[in-house]
Amino acid sequence: MVKQPRVIRPREVVIRSPAEKAELVTVEPAASAPVIGQHYPVIIAELSRKGKKRFTTFFTDNIRNPNTRQAYFRASFQFFHWCDQHELGFTDIQSFHVAAYIEHLLEERSKSTAKQHLAAIRMLYDWLIVGQIVEINPAQAVRGPKHVVTQGTTPILDADQMAQLIEAIDVSSVVGLRDRALIATMTATFGRIEATLGMNVTDYFDEGKNWSIKLHEKNGKTIIMPVQHKLEEYLDAYISAAGGAEEFPFELGKSGRPTKRQPLFRCSRGRSGVLNGNRMSRQDAWRMIKRRAKQAGISDRIGNHSFRGTGITNYLENGGSLTEAQRMAGHSDPRTTRLYDRRDQKITRGEVEKITILG
Repeated sequence: MVKQPRVIRPREVVIRSPAEKAELVTVEPAASAPVIGQHYPVIIAELSRKGKKRFTTFFTDNIRNPNTRQAYFRASFQFFHWCDQHELGFTDIQSFHVAAYIEHLLEERSKSTAKQHLAAIRMLYDWLIVGQIVEINPAQAVRGPKHVVTQGTTPILDADQMAQLIEAIDVSSVVGLRDRALIATMTATFGRIEATLGMNVTDYFDEGKNWSIKLHEKNGKTIIMPVQHKLEEYLDAYISAAGGAEEFPFELGKSGRPTKRQPLFRCSRGRSGVLNGNRMSRQDAWRMIKRRAKQAGISDRIGNHSFRGTGITNYLENGGSLTEAQRMAGHSDPRTTRLYDRRDQKITRGEVEKITILG
């Protein structure tokens, strides 16, 4: 059983002895917990106020993407927890300790995870150096495992499975219409789940000759593309069943006051079949997809990202160009787009039957 990181609230305890250190209560930071000074790894909690503040600002000021922030937050906790388990203080950590930690990770985790942890540690120490908390980066000289990705591993659906999934959705309720429209949007626009769920009603708009969709993707990219005819049908049916675009409620801000945003894909109230005014989260979408796949009899472990790969692969299979697929998906590098191209990954029965040595 893997032990969870021991953490303390920064203003509660000043650690002066091993006895005091041993009395600290174990608290696991929540996946969605804010990082602004609420929790620190034990080793960081022993730093000065300036050191703790610099540690916090690495996540709040230096990392804009919320998924990267969460991943690096967890990676740093796990690393400093491992150091604490080996009775290392902050100033004791050397390059061979970081290397040993990466080797430890590789015993149980994938190479990509180990590389991500190393990147997080390296970036964090660079940030601490600039803030004059440390003088050297112990992770700088540590080499990560070789990990070259040439084929994507995200499960995707073929045309028959996609049809099976869509047909299995009960569209007699607004929730079913919402689910069908959400799945179709991710597939036909190659949209990431964050960008798709981040859409407001005004991001589906009439440009005169056709309707278009606006997606706010990673790194500040805004992608506007025409709506595929079947997707337009699904979106119109969903919006109409939800009362029309004008009736969509406005999202509430942190102050509790209505904003100018009207979430396109809204949560449902339990099993009531009624939508509320809250925007769907990634977890909401993931649970919905798992439920719909089970109802459709699809055993593949598909998730939110599966439909992006499904759409890109289908587009390329039907003669679409890799360059256009890259532009539509918002990828900076065509090699990233190629990871979603599964056309060459299928080995046909005809090829296998060329092995005649068995008779």
